[in-house]
Amino acid sequence: MRIGFDAKRAYFNLSGLGNYSRNIIYHLSQFYPDHEYFLYVPRPPQKNESKIFPDQRPSLPESWISRQLPSVWRSYWLGKRLELDKIDIYHGLSNEIPFGIHTYEVRSVVTVHDLIFMRYPQWYSSIDREIYKRKTHYSCLKASHIITISEQTRSDIIRYFNVDPERIDVVYQTCNKIFHQEVSPSTKEEVLAKYDLTQGYILSVGTVEKRKNLLNIVKAIHHGRITIPLVAIGRHTSYASLVKKYIQDHHLEEIIFLENVPDEDLPALYQMARIFIYPSIFEGFGIPILEALYSKVPVITTDGSCFPEAGGDHSCYIDPENVEQLAEALNKILADDNLRKKMIEKGYEHALKFNDRVMTDNIIRVYQKVM
Repeated sequence: MRIGFDAKRAYFNLSGLGNYSRNIIYHLSQFYPDHEYFLYVPRPPQKNESKIFPDQRPSLPESWISRQLPSVWRSYWLGKRLELDKIDIYHGLSNEIPFGIHTYEVRSVVTVHDLIFMRYPQWYSSIDREIYKRKTHYSCLKASHIITISEQTRSDIIRYFNVDPERIDVVYQTCNKIFHQEVSPSTKEEVLAKYDLTQGYILSVGTVEKRKNLLNIVKAIHHGRITIPLVAIGRHTSYASLVKKYIQDHHLEEIIFLENVPDEDLPALYQMARIFIYPSIFEGFGIPILEALYSKVPVITTDGSCFPEAGGDHSCYIDPENVEQLAEALNKILADDNLRKKMIEKGYEHALKFNDRVMTDNIIRVYQKVM
């Protein structure tokens, strides 16, 4: 098959959607090298970006007008290019496919990660909300087939867009393979020194925004009189000021913020944590949960939605709005080494179900289904 990808985020997004796109493209090329792969991007990758796929030449806008209007090319004009390139299947890796693609001799698959903008419209500007809704709704109606990353997202598509369930397959993703290996003691010491940390902290990973709920983690630490440091890794938004104000008002000293942490440091930071805490209000899946389970760290996360899919039967589930329950869960796991051991062992067993080969085989099965 000749398979094309929307590779914009694979090249230019270093976080969630970019990680998903890179993993899909990389593992398909590794496990199924007999197929031909085409990476469509609206602008040339810069020198550091081109190293992401060193053996792959990206497919770029060719005409002068397409180069001047790269976003229009990606969203509206790409269908004709795909047909000229004799692409069998085009995979939109992040909620969208080009408008009009169904009028060309190209089959299409779209991965929909979440419909948070439908469930929680108040978290988005009206313009962003309408753009996301229009693109995702169109893609779900016109794509030959839909992939979701969780049963939760599959249910949301059926609920909000009235899509035939037979057109949707859940294909679970996995986390980056760098989390699958034990970090050496010397590397751990280097990372501790780099960030001036002591091993055995509570860890939170994710953008510091309202949905990720860091403020309630901090409140739980305060109300639970927990003295172990909290390390919060993630990009800051305006919400961070609310968290920092609470910390200042209550004279909390053991809250450590880390931004711009390179990926290569994350496995060590996970593996040296005593507990990983992820009380997000809503997610499409929750890759940080898998990263923690692969790192052999017990997980506290949200009850309901997609979180049990990622966390399995032996993570600890709480109401993310209930600060007392969150504090109780932290204190219980910190005080019970046998419980921690069981959570670690069973959590790691669960994480092993999410692996590169299974994910890639399931993607190929979807492609074969639509051909």
